[in-house]
Amino acid sequence: MLTSVIQLYKKAYSGLSKNSWYLSLVMFINRSGTMVVPFMSIYTIQQLHFTIVQSGWVMAFFGIGAITGAFIGGKLTDKVGFYDIQVGALLTGGILFLLLGYQHTFLSVSLGTFILSICNESFRPANSTAIAHYSDNDNKTRSYSLNRLATNLGWAFGGGLGGFLASFNYHLLFWVDGCTNIFAALLLLKLMPRSKIKKTVKTVTDVATSASAYKDGTYLIFILLSTLFATCFFQFFIMQPVFYKIQWHFSERFIGFLLALNGILIVLIEMVLIHRLEGKRNPLTYISVGILVAGSSFVLLNLLPHNAWVAILIVTMITLGEILSMPFMNSYWISRTTNNNRGEYAALYSMSWSAAQIVAPAVGSQIIAYGGFNLLW
Repeated sequence: MLTSVIQLYKKAYSGLSKNSWYLSLVMFINRSGTMVVPFMSIYTIQQLHFTIVQSGWVMAFFGIGAITGAFIGGKLTDKVGFYDIQVGALLTGGILFLLLGYQHTFLSVSLGTFILSICNESFRPANSTAIAHYSDNDNKTRSYSLNRLATNLGWAFGGGLGGFLASFNYHLLFWVDGCTNIFAALLLLKLMPRSKIKKTVKTVTDVATSASAYKDGTYLIFILLSTLFATCFFQFFIMQPVFYKIQWHFSERFIGFLLALNGILIVLIEMVLIHRLEGKRNPLTYISVGILVAGSSFVLLNLLPHNAWVAILIVTMITLGEILSMPFMNSYWISRTTNNNRGEYAALYSMSWSAAQIVAPAVGSQIIAYGGFNLLW
């Protein structure tokens, strides 16, 4: 039995290119340092003595910068190439994190956060394009799942370490975040030297079929629906913890466990499940099923008893919906691209999630204010 399980996991992780592993390692290092943003609101209010409104504006500037950065990153990726954009975004982002730690006025923090966010998010389209470049039709979904796994592990590690460091000194967050960005850039230069990066050759066919993502009507509908789904999904991290505390009276420790459970389940089952499903059906089928499962889990918050086991069931369903939908969303947008417009498609996809991250708390809070948590779910 144990041997069969080991073989199953071995198959799930085999067949991926060496560079896909390198990119995921770089992503893990980068996301392991992600601790400034999760604690930015607390830092600006408690340490810099900003008002709640000012703190909200700082986070809004971060969101606007994220959308801008994804757009610019996608354009530059198609013009310059994914390698240089990744290295440049990581290096400049690292330096800007260090500088941001020394800003103390509302204007300088807001401006610094906006510029930093542009650099940070320009990395995403370049990284997504690189993953597509180093994968094939048989493993592209698993390649993105591996990258998601690295991102989730990094977020979990960074969040935990950030809380520990913040208890001593908030400035440590900026130093660690900045240094991990710079280290990730140096690691990318070491593992994947620029001299070994193959230039994409533009063929006549590629040029003829390289339509703009912004003129692809079907893709724009997909992006609209993705944004709607992401706006709902982010309630899991934004409003659901508040709901568990206020309505179900769970402790902070148990709420933290529920959030951690999401990452644990992704690490344990996503790669194996994607290995089983990849290539069997149209990606849109899995996306639709995943979104239905996630949506159903929110509805169950209104229907099932208020206890810990139900909360665990809800998290499991949301995570299953996430696993079924998100990796295949990447497969879908890649299938519509060529080597010459992939950055633009990746940028639009990144922008949809950045936009949802801004809209989700605003919409969620307004719905709760109007009709309570029941209406939101």
